[in-house]
Amino acid sequence: MTDFTYAIDTDGVATITWDVPGKSMNVMSLDGLVELDALIGVALGDSAVKGIVITSGKKDFAGGMDLNVIAKMKDAAGDDPAKGLFDGTMRTHALLRKIERAGMDPKTLKGGKPIAAALPGTAVGIGLELPLATHRIFAADNPKAKIGLPEILVGIFPGAGGTTRLVRKMGAIMAAPLLLEGKLSDPKTAKAMGIIDEVAADPVAAAKAWVLGAKDADLVKPWDQKGYKMPGGTPYHPAGFMTFVGANAMVHGRTMGVYPAAKALLSAVYEGALVPFDTALKIEARWFTSVLLNPSSTAMIRSLFLNKEALEKGAVRPAGVPDQSVTRVGILGAGMMGAGIAYVSALAGIEVVLIDAAQASADKGKAHSADLLDKGIARKKVTAEKKSQVLDRITATTDYALLADCDLIVEAVFEDPKVKAEVTARTEAVVHGECIFATNTSTLPISELAKASKRPAQFIGIHFFSPVDKMALVEIIRGRETGDRAVAKALDFVRQIRKTPIVVNDARFFYANRCIIPYINEGIRLVAEGVDPVLIENAAKMVGMPLGPLQLVDETSIDLGVKIAKATKAAMGPAYPDDAVDDVLFWMYDLGRMGRKSNSGFYAYDEAGKRDGLWPGLAPKFPHSKAQPEVTEVQHRLLFAQVLEAVRALEAGVLMDIREGDVGAILGWGFAPWSGGPFAWLDILGAGRAVAICDHLTEAYGSRFAVPRLLIEMAQKGETFYGRFGVQAKAA
Repeated sequence: MTDFTYAIDTDGVATITWDVPGKSMNVMSLDGLVELDALIGVALGDSAVKGIVITSGKKDFAGGMDLNVIAKMKDAAGDDPAKGLFDGTMRTHALLRKIERAGMDPKTLKGGKPIAAALPGTAVGIGLELPLATHRIFAADNPKAKIGLPEILVGIFPGAGGTTRLVRKMGAIMAAPLLLEGKLSDPKTAKAMGIIDEVAADPVAAAKAWVLGAKDADLVKPWDQKGYKMPGGTPYHPAGFMTFVGANAMVHGRTMGVYPAAKALLSAVYEGALVPFDTALKIEARWFTSVLLNPSSTAMIRSLFLNKEALEKGAVRPAGVPDQSVTRVGILGAGMMGAGIAYVSALAGIEVVLIDAAQASADKGKAHSADLLDKGIARKKVTAEKKSQVLDRITATTDYALLADCDLIVEAVFEDPKVKAEVTARTEAVVHGECIFATNTSTLPISELAKASKRPAQFIGIHFFSPVDKMALVEIIRGRETGDRAVAKALDFVRQIRKTPIVVNDARFFYANRCIIPYINEGIRLVAEGVDPVLIENAAKMVGMPLGPLQLVDETSIDLGVKIAKATKAAMGPAYPDDAVDDVLFWMYDLGRMGRKSNSGFYAYDEAGKRDGLWPGLAPKFPHSKAQPEVTEVQHRLLFAQVLEAVRALEAGVLMDIREGDVGAILGWGFAPWSGGPFAWLDILGAGRAVAICDHLTEAYGSRFAVPRLLIEMAQKGETFYGRFGVQAKAA
């Protein structure tokens, strides 16, 4: 079986069709590149062939390079991985350059055969880099199709000529958001931007017609013509100089210098713009090789693609349990969480019964979906027909009897065990015996809540993150008596609503909050010690955290922090470790500074609710120490506060799979994505180095930084987490 097929029609047009067997989306493999190279050679060498159309046998063109291949390229590169990776990348460049030159005479640039790309749908990654090497790109008029180069989002950059070609085609300033942000466009937008050439009802027919009428001049790319000037100017041109100064500032401002792919991409663009095209391709290949050799790239690909995809496909789903797809879900509580869950469920095609104590509240919850759909209509992402279909799936009511046919209940009422127990009993009185009951909670122990159920094996926790429509992660919590079918049902539901699930065992704060709370607390503790809040916030951002701990507590609300602190102190008694944190947090609470919700917290806010710098009132109460700590010291405290909890969660059996620990950390609370997650970061750092840092932190700041026995053992044995707990290690 092959990835590409070849056919010649009566007009002499050769059609090369990309159709990878057994996959819903084409992805490029090393074997596929070899096949394509051979077929291009056949077409160029056949005098009966007047031109070539490259298209797809699937509804989309391609989803990019198989990242499993990229992940293995370094290992397959032999004793000299840099050379092996560079040579492999240059072979891809040679193929695409072969397509671009199409057999034309290198001096006269005549005699080539026209080659067009016909894209039926989505074309991303190498699925766009390949068309960019053809002479004209035709895309179907398909508003659902996505076109772009999103490689930067998984820790690499377009390394098959996409970087060099897009910049030369559009100019650096226009190409910047596509390359540096991975922005995707629909076909009409892509045409307006100059990424593709034509939008057609039948792109294959349009491509064939163009091929038959193309002239020699139509085949020569601008950068191969004499007198070519880069749009917007090159780095030594006054306009181009300012472009690159601005791009450098933008990249550093957004990445804080911790994402190697962004810096490498900008270097490839800048240096490539100074030299001829073929030399620029070599420069791109060198920087691409550099990124592939960087451990950050390896970790990001593993966590944000391989591990994430595995979890979404059911890697941790209980074996032997039949499909548990949800057809009708009952949602108890139409507040912000319940309304959000109702929206994503209905959007996924599931019938929803949305219940609240008052009809007005239930209607308001349904209106939340209408508001979100209206925003989608305004952005031309949703049609009025789609809005009607989604809203028709939501029944807003106060009548529990309507839950009778539901196969899943998601309870999202107040975080009060008594209230949750009441609605559990009321619901179980009307649902059928096979119905699974899931409670949405961020902190309450599932095993305790399950005591209110007559069927604890069918009781499970589901922790959605807010806002539900935007947050990708869902934490599924298995109670002591939760059965496999309940886990499978929760997993299948989360996958239906297109979220990424992780499954953890029941324990205080589960996994995500177990790690988030120490991060917030460490930031507040630093304030109490007299560390400048500006240093705290910027140290966090400079190490890759999307929000500093003080901004994060403002976003989640200070009164919630106080509530959690009181509950934790009541549960732990004299062992409670965070009195220094409470000195700050409770003081803020008593002042009525609740965070963003009150437009007053660790930050000041203007009347429109926009942050207006850190609140000056902190300094008089908690004066800044004359001697401020080093940035690295602050970063170590903030990172290890989270990472050590992740290790303890694994050690205690709360986490059952380190893939879930890494994916959950990045998607759940934004743990330094460049690192690949807490376990990937510890592997980059090395267990021995981590132990040494923690020993110093323990001596300087206390036992919360004490090294878990598991990490000590791994340091002594020279082990890594993925070496010991990864999928390959488990399979060995």
